Amino acid sequence: MVSVGVTHGQPITVVVVTWNSASVLGGLLDSLPAGMEGTAWTLVIADNGSADGTLEVARQAAPDASLVELGRNRGFAAAVNRAVQSADVATDILLLNPDVRLAPRCAARLAMRLRTSPQPNRRVGIAVPRLLDGAGEPTPTLRHEPSIPRVLAETILGARRAGRWGVGETILASDAYSRPTVAPWASGAAMMISRECLSTCGAWDESFFLYSEDTEFALRARERGFLTELAPDARAVHLGGASRRDPRLWSLLAVNKWELYRRRHGPLRAGLFRVACVARELRQAAAGHSPGAAAARALMRSPARR
Repeated sequence: MVSVGVTHGQPITVVVVTWNSASVLGGLLDSLPAGMEGTAWTLVIADNGSADGTLEVARQAAPDASLVELGRNRGFAAAVNRAVQSADVATDILLLNPDVRLAPRCAARLAMRLRTSPQPNRRVGIAVPRLLDGAGEPTPTLRHEPSIPRVLAETILGARRAGRWGVGETILASDAYSRPTVAPWASGAAMMISRECLSTCGAWDESFFLYSEDTEFALRARERGFLTELAPDARAVHLGGASRRDPRLWSLLAVNKWELYRRRHGPLRAGLFRVACVARELRQAAAGHSPGAAAARALMRSPARR
């Protein structure tokens, strides 16, 4: 699957990581021709041992795509790394979840952001689109770096109010999504990464099986001079939402957020961060978000990983 006639930047490799994604993959593949308009691109699908016919959907809907079969579920970061290794070394990478649908010319607009320098001596290494949910409502995807004060603010005020007041982790200010906005990190559901950023920062951290691997990469990129920036004119739909309903996924998200903080800040601050996270999850459970109780238990019993 290739389109020619590039208008912005260098060629792009679209990377899609799948695991039992047969029900949603077709919609993404249908959106690619319009979404990639104005670019030269190829498609790599990295499959984590799907057993639901995902590969059959891929072969039928995208016969020219490169399929990287990992054989078993080795995690999101591992699949990203294998896909990037198989891609042309001269291409930027557009990383997409299979439940994303691109709006027309989304990729070309993301590529334009990669060629900007919004701050002196710092380049955009990661560009993300404006995401909408399945109902067409805006989804806040920009994030502050996790911190103890921000977790405490979400515990006391609630995540939504803390975000609106600018003291939570999620950036909820409406004007942040109507202009190019730099953030410490953003949702990894749809992001374009420059080849220079990838070459400088190296592989994604495979010790995070799922969740926080996108946070870790974006923070590592920032430390090496590459910014994460929203491209407000690039649009996509992300169906998503499974993690909020599934206690296991929500617990993994909470534990990996703590684990990433521990690695970056040491045992004392990590201990305080864990206590704050447990309090936040218990508050959410009391407010009716039942996976919060499971996440609190997982945080309390989770050992530190190497």
